[in-house]
Amino acid sequence: MCGRYASTRRPQDLVDLFDVTRWDPDQALDPSWNVAPTDDVWSVLERVERDTGEITRQLRPLRWGLVPSWAKSLNVGAKMINARVETVAEKPAYRRAFAKRRCLLPADGFYEWQAVAATEATKARKQPYFISPEDGQVMALAGLYEFWRDRVVPDDDPGAWWTTCTIITTEATDAVGRVHPRMPLAVAPDDWSTWLDPAHQDADELRALLAAPAAGHLDARAVSTAVNNVRNNGPQLLDDATDGQATWRRW
Repeated sequence: MCGRYASTRRPQDLVDLFDVTRWDPDQALDPSWNVAPTDDVWSVLERVERDTGEITRQLRPLRWGLVPSWAKSLNVGAKMINARVETVAEKPAYRRAFAKRRCLLPADGFYEWQAVAATEATKARKQPYFISPEDGQVMALAGLYEFWRDRVVPDDDPGAWWTTCTIITTEATDAVGRVHPRMPLAVAPDDWSTWLDPAHQDADELRALLAAPAAGHLDARAVSTAVNNVRNNGPQLLDDATDGQATWRRW
């Protein structure tokens, strides 16, 4: 799965990188080294403008944890932060979004936890690893988004509508597979336009666009256990684990 990641790029940099044509500078998100479920996250998506019919590429914040339009509560999203690629086109919660509401979620890297067995001197624990591209480039994680109407709130209330998202995952390989059995999928730059195009709805062709982040050229580094607490944030979370061992791994 992908349950925590880092996203620290400035929105201006994301606008340039993803060729965004529409974004609201007033919708600001702080850099985060510990993005957690239900947080607002940056997304890149394409929408048809109602007044002109023009398709615009937008940078906008979404709430992480997809809430299907038919859900009764926003709380459903906390359990739907990931969508398995093996079933994403068929499951009722995701199939409509997979067909026409796809997005990219920019990330510096993501965290996974590896179980460490107990020894005579230490208790069993889970060691966090930060997994990121070897070249330090931004990962464009493959995501879906959905609109949800809070029927308890009046129509004219700004909080009546929520836009939420999920990350598509697959079986992990290489560096990630040695830490956790699942990993997020990404979309290569040459395929961004096809992935984001709401008119492109062939499930097999869409699945073919999904690949390992950074084409699998990833580093996995043991980092501070401070990331285990979602209240902790800041670049210090990426400090090497202080266990006296070499903490960089490259497979």
